[in-house]
Amino acid sequence: MRPAFGGIDFGTSNSTVGVIENGRPRLVALEGDSVTLPSAIFFNFEDNSTALGRRAIGDYTDGVEGRLMRALKSVLGSSLAHEKTRIKARSIAFTDIIGLFVHHLKERLESHAGEAVENVVLGRPVQFVDDDPKADAEAQAELEKAARKQGFKHIDFQYEPIAAALDYEHGVNREELALIVDMGGGTSDFSIVRVSPERAAASDRKGDILANRGIHIGGTDFDRLLSIAHVMPELGYLTPTKDGKRNLPAGYFIDLATWQRINLLYTPKAMLDLRQIRFEAARQDLVDRMIEVVEQRYGHALATKVERAKIALTDGDEAEIEVALPGAKFAAALTRQGLEDTIRAEVGRVTKTVADTLAQAGVRPADITAVFLTGGSTAIPLARRSILSLVPQAEVVQGDAFGSVGLGLALDAQRKFA
Repeated sequence: MRPAFGGIDFGTSNSTVGVIENGRPRLVALEGDSVTLPSAIFFNFEDNSTALGRRAIGDYTDGVEGRLMRALKSVLGSSLAHEKTRIKARSIAFTDIIGLFVHHLKERLESHAGEAVENVVLGRPVQFVDDDPKADAEAQAELEKAARKQGFKHIDFQYEPIAAALDYEHGVNREELALIVDMGGGTSDFSIVRVSPERAAASDRKGDILANRGIHIGGTDFDRLLSIAHVMPELGYLTPTKDGKRNLPAGYFIDLATWQRINLLYTPKAMLDLRQIRFEAARQDLVDRMIEVVEQRYGHALATKVERAKIALTDGDEAEIEVALPGAKFAAALTRQGLEDTIRAEVGRVTKTVADTLAQAGVRPADITAVFLTGGSTAIPLARRSILSLVPQAEVVQGDAFGSVGLGLALDAQRKFA
């Protein structure tokens, strides 16, 4: 009897689980009929329950008393991974919270398989942490440890863009040299891979991977930059002190704009510091808004509004963020041009990484026959234009924005465990 296996894409923004059925990869339903699960967890303080995914976000936005956490993958390899965070009277390690999320994914995989599953391929970015091999290795080890604690015994890893390449290859009918672009919530990863129906059957594909690079820039970074540039000034960011000698300290504003750091504001010390900042501020009315946002635990709701505005600007030219708290009523108008100006430098770094991937592979842009796009951030027009401009003659293939990696991980798991 063949051992049960699966592939898990634990993403910064969304997660998927892939299996093989009737020889083809498919995604497992994780929340109702949906095969994607927002990587969010909510600790309900009212009934001491824990919710994940859309329900977690819904409970939070409905005003249930509790603690929402998102972008947990971003703590891997950082100092936060070794710290604990307070959930009511308990202190829980961030890695244990990641374990809770992985546990749910494993449960859904086993429910679908109808048996225990001990074999898994986990997706990972090319770099969890830029230019720090030690921290990168620690990040993978932390994720492996979290998965092992949930009962997985045989664990392998695959680079997310390689998994996406396996998904793409599943549908090709000729040999191609493909640039795989995977821009997700936390990282942007790129691979150049030779694919073909014949190569797909080979057990060893190392020779077909010509290059593999990544950078720790993704959708949550664009959210952060958009919030810092267009929302945080409404709360006092970059405004001067009363004496005009300096601007207010930036740290707490940046924390509020950063998904995985928002909860750091919900402490007595942070509130004490914010009241001191207000005392020193020339625009106390703006800092009052900041204090209200923190007191009302509105940080994730505000970040969600920023994220939605960013998504709206991928198709439209204008968007607006409105906050209507009793002590913080304001609106921030955003435009497509404003978004592009805000993220241009980071998109430039992403595009340079693509160029470096081509150089590492030793191929000319004209040699690339197809560009396979996956990950939600490939929908951002500036990022898409900038990357495709490097290989203008290549066919553009749009993959499943949130599912290609999970499908490819299932194919990889089949090769390794079937």
